[in-house]
Amino acid sequence: MEKAIQVKGLRKSYKQLQVLKGVDFEVEKGSIFALLGSNGAGKTTIVKILTTLLKPDGGTATVNGFDVMKEPDYVRQSISLTGQFAAVDEILTGRENLIMIAKLRHLKNPYQVAEDLLSRFGLADAADRRVSTYSGGMRRRLDIAMSLIGKPQLIFLDEPTTGLDPEARIEVWNIVKELAKSGTTVLLTTQYLEEAEQLADQIAILHEGRIIVSGTLAELKKLFPPAKVEYIEKQPSLEEIFLVIVGKKEEK
Repeated sequence: MEKAIQVKGLRKSYKQLQVLKGVDFEVEKGSIFALLGSNGAGKTTIVKILTTLLKPDGGTATVNGFDVMKEPDYVRQSISLTGQFAAVDEILTGRENLIMIAKLRHLKNPYQVAEDLLSRFGLADAADRRVSTYSGGMRRRLDIAMSLIGKPQLIFLDEPTTGLDPEARIEVWNIVKELAKSGTTVLLTTQYLEEAEQLADQIAILHEGRIIVSGTLAELKKLFPPAKVEYIEKQPSLEEIFLVIVGKKEEK
């Protein structure tokens, strides 16, 4: 399979604090890759490096075949980033936000682009309301819609459901699944283990500056010792797997 992201030996420190200590992973094109880790594990630092917002101290990283250090302009042209908080203009309407981004990307028909995305993301009825009146889920949907303008090959979602209620979270999950079905590669960072369990083709756990395990959910389940209750084999949740793996590393 062709790789959308290749990371080798990535290192980053802030003064005396070494955040990344040699991170390695690959993401296949058209897949959903979930990067799990506790607060401060370095997930956002990795995203910032891969989106050219931060320079690494060492190692290499390529995104869509472009080196993030040597070819940052090409990287930016082929990706989109949705951060932890919705980057929308609350004074403007949903439609105006989309038209503004489409114009900034020099698209030929920004009004039609906005119309198509409003329909796709279920925002047509609220299109002409100010974003300040939107719910958290609606803002996040608009934020992701804005990220898709220009049809990026790869989208980074940095903890996209932080602060959302369960219903809004499921809405975002459905959007992510649709993106992958359409061929867009998704790198997702999250603290919600159920989110990775529901969405990801590949899961990596970042702990103490390194990827300590990576694989499909089925592969990670094999790392968890089987437990039986009477005659029924207990299937571990991703949360249980995460805690066992991280616990073993801390014991060492």
